[in-house]
Amino acid sequence: MKYLKFASIDIGSNAIRLLFDNVFETTNGPVFKKALLVRVPIRLGEDAFITGKISDENITHLTDCMKAFAFLMKAHEVISYKAFATSAMRDASNTAEILEKVKIGSGINIEIISGDKEADLISSRFLPNNLKSKKQVIYMDVGGGSTELSLIDKGEKTAGRSFDIGTIRLLHNRVSLSEWANLKNWIKVNVPIYKDIPIIGSGGNINKIINMVSDSKEKFITTQQLLKLHNEMKPMDNDERMITYMLNPDRADVIVPAMEIFLKVAEQTGSSKIYVPQTGLSDGMVRSLYKEYKSGLG
Repeated sequence: MKYLKFASIDIGSNAIRLLFDNVFETTNGPVFKKALLVRVPIRLGEDAFITGKISDENITHLTDCMKAFAFLMKAHEVISYKAFATSAMRDASNTAEILEKVKIGSGINIEIISGDKEADLISSRFLPNNLKSKKQVIYMDVGGGSTELSLIDKGEKTAGRSFDIGTIRLLHNRVSLSEWANLKNWIKVNVPIYKDIPIIGSGGNINKIINMVSDSKEKFITTQQLLKLHNEMKPMDNDERMITYMLNPDRADVIVPAMEIFLKVAEQTGSSKIYVPQTGLSDGMVRSLYKEYKSGLG
């Protein structure tokens, strides 16, 4: 069976991810299968959200990471790739300098994408089968620097917005009261007064959380389960969380703020379940690459 290989690089606020996807072209349409995911914990958000610029040290780490990714993509013989950067790089004052250094050092072109584009790439393409017929669902991606909300009506996005509310911002008290008010108002205006509207959760933290729930074969977590887990983990220090829940150091401190963002939105929408298809920006990028590739052939 013929297959194509693409790569996507997601330069987030808490980590950088390289995803290789095989795309199998079948008579029923393309089938996307993850081949390899490489995650490097470079926390650009702590620079951008606290000092306003990316440090020289992290620019070096990022450039080295991109060099390694370039060699990996060459070894995997990918057809094409995209490298997108999100909230931290949107906020940093020295972004232009970083893009130039990375391009010279690795040959990789990085595109800074808006929160709206980020939301578009990660939303309606990944509805679980049991939710595709639902009148409305909320797609919610929580990252280190931003949270994207999209209202999906029968599989089509009807409203969406990015908010400067993320786990690293929350960890360092960098989320303003006005931004929380903006989120609450967006929900009030765009989300119908609807009992128990499902949330589809995306992002590294909720993907980790779903694997920590004993009955996660259903790929959803109830808000009560999430609240219970939050109440267990919040009093712990990072070392306790790492040991008790087998978390990496760069996950142990941001997982509780992520829970708090999900719980706040669930409270305001009356949602009792968060479904977790374990997809995100990188997956949306690959689908975009495949679409562009097929258009080019035409």
